[in-house]
Amino acid sequence: MSETEKVRIGHSPDSDDAFMFYALAKGLIPTGEFEIVHVIEDIETLNKRALQAELEVTAISVHAYAYVAQDYALMPCGASIGDNYGPLIVAKEPIKSLTSKRIAIPGEMTTAYLTMKLFHSDIETETYRFDKIIEAVQQGEVDAGLIIHEGQLTYSREGLHKIVDLGEWWYEETGLPLPLGANVIRRNLGHEKIRKITSLLKQSIEYSLNHREMGLEYAMTYARDMETDLADKFVGMYVNDYTLDYGENGRKAVDELLTRGYKSGVIPHSVDADFVKL
Repeated sequence: MSETEKVRIGHSPDSDDAFMFYALAKGLIPTGEFEIVHVIEDIETLNKRALQAELEVTAISVHAYAYVAQDYALMPCGASIGDNYGPLIVAKEPIKSLTSKRIAIPGEMTTAYLTMKLFHSDIETETYRFDKIIEAVQQGEVDAGLIIHEGQLTYSREGLHKIVDLGEWWYEETGLPLPLGANVIRRNLGHEKIRKITSLLKQSIEYSLNHREMGLEYAMTYARDMETDLADKFVGMYVNDYTLDYGENGRKAVDELLTRGYKSGVIPHSVDADFVKL
């Protein structure tokens, strides 16, 4: 029997990623010559690991792609895209202006951070782990917080106020969805392996969409205090048609985000989005 080749896939410990990778995590689809090893880290840690090109496949922020494009290509599937919704800026009390305010962020390479800087550049930021941001706002350590993942649905029950939905703002500005997370694959694997591994990811997403209840049950183990209907809503927000394929609109949105990031000076160089062709 021929030896299998280990392929490490990095993804974040949240319910939408878990839902996407359910079939691969549980061995429900054949992986042929590849042994899939799951590496679970928060998104900013994965962004930093991608700078070193450590993992064969990894979830990253679309913003982070600007810094790793020489080593990785964008997979056409597995994206988290907000269609007229996205990361939120929240505070203990309604705030009229963010000028010179201190805002807790989940990391400078996150797409949430890039979008916030495009929305309002005159702010101070402090980096927290994404799941500590709501607490930092509640404790008054910062004036406001930039929240991603499930916090987008749970902030109000924590007594916080929405200042702006950056996905809504982006849609008003551009008419496009906001591409937040992407999956990338290391270029040095070569064309054939890249195509095969990308196909496995797509099959895994399709499996969960076709077996939603089972996929959701697995995703609930990563749902951090969310009841099933809320987790279902969150998964539905970020695992959708765009996740199977960016499509023309999704690809256009990636280009627009990276271009605006460069023109604003947040991203120091221009970058072209390079997608794997299946």
